[in-house]
Amino acid sequence: MTKIDIKRVYEDPDGPEATDGYRVLVDRLWPRGESKARFHYDLWAKDVAPSAQLREWYHADPSGRWPEFRQRYLDELTANPDARRLAAFLKGKSHITLLYSSRDEAHNNAVVLASFLSPLLSS
Repeated sequence: MTKIDIKRVYEDPDGPEATDGYRVLVDRLWPRGESKARFHYDLWAKDVAPSAQLREWYHADPSGRWPEFRQRYLDELTANPDARRLAAFLKGKSHITLLYSSRDEAHNNAVVLASFLSPLLSS
């Protein structure tokens, strides 16, 4: 069974923690202000991030659109073959950390992606 953690990109100013396991950046856009030379990640899974249209729609009213964003993003993931390929690839890892850049720790794409991947990685 793969353990999934979620962490904000900006939490590691001194580099990744040894307990992070395999680090997956799950945003479509590179995190603002983060150095490509210094930021450590093992995989950038931008093909499973929310579509630009969905992300822009959500950011217009994040507090009012969270439940619908969550469902729309789950629908995108279900229809996206890259999401299943990612799950198959990650299944062999004992611990992964999904990295996101949003300020909201409870309402972001990594939270939704973790809920999508969890049953696929535990079966």
